[in-house]
Amino acid sequence: MITLHHYLIIGLILFALSLTGMIINRRNVIMLLMCVELLLLAVNTNFVAFAQYFGDTSGEIFVFFILTVAAVEAAIGLAILVLLYRRRGSIDVEEMRTLKG
Repeated sequence: MITLHHYLIIGLILFALSLTGMIINRRNVIMLLMCVELLLLAVNTNFVAFAQYFGDTSGEIFVFFILTVAAVEAAIGLAILVLLYRRRGSIDVEEMRTLKG
């Protein structure tokens, strides 16, 4: 039987993978966005697990709002990356340090 402990271990593994990806890969913006999404998925897994464990639906409702914000963030982030790629020809993080606005 799958218990709360198992879900927390899965959330911990996803969280650790996303932090590791952010630390190792600092040059590619798309990979950084994917790591942020994985981080949010790990947190959502814990929210759902605790909501089921305590029998309260507020954790699941909170996950719904987090997923909505994550989808908007991904869409806006990718639109900004497409615009940067069209103007600069690269989405390297090191080259974005010279942005002036």
